[in-house]
Amino acid sequence: MKLTNAIKSAVPVAVLGFLALGLTSTPAAATTTNTTTFTVSATVQASCSITGTNLGFGNYTGAVATATSTITVTCNAASTPYNIGLNPGAHGTGPYARNMANGANLLSYGLFQNATWTTNWGTTVNTDTEAGTSSATAMTGTSVTIYGQIPANQVVAPLGVYNDTITASITY
Repeated sequence: MKLTNAIKSAVPVAVLGFLALGLTSTPAAATTTNTTTFTVSATVQASCSITGTNLGFGNYTGAVATATSTITVTCNAASTPYNIGLNPGAHGTGPYARNMANGANLLSYGLFQNATWTTNWGTTVNTDTEAGTSSATAMTGTSVTIYGQIPANQVVAPLGVYNDTITASITY
């Protein structure tokens, strides 16, 4: 009787095993995996922008007049070396002979790199431009001061506002 109970218990287990084998009608296919590698890269080139504020002398009375302006350089790469140049302006007659105009009337002035008005701004890199390095933090502006001076004793027609337009450039 004990044997019969053992057989009775074994049969359902065997049937379940065969049924489980039958659920997978075909054996699993063998798979193969191939791999490869590739490189991801980018070239970051320095990119700098330059902005400037207007330089206004106010009223010219015949005495020496001075004023300042600010150029701001912003580069996408930290510590990028650059040179800032200033052209002679719309009414200039030479690299440093700048003039503001009111019609045919001219009022001469100078733009300088220092507060003692001795180093002229020009456009020749390593000669009369101002060298600098952008901020140690990328995308943070670095400011440079432009010192302007109108010489004394100019005789000009008092016709109102005299203007000029300067182009500032950055070489990096």
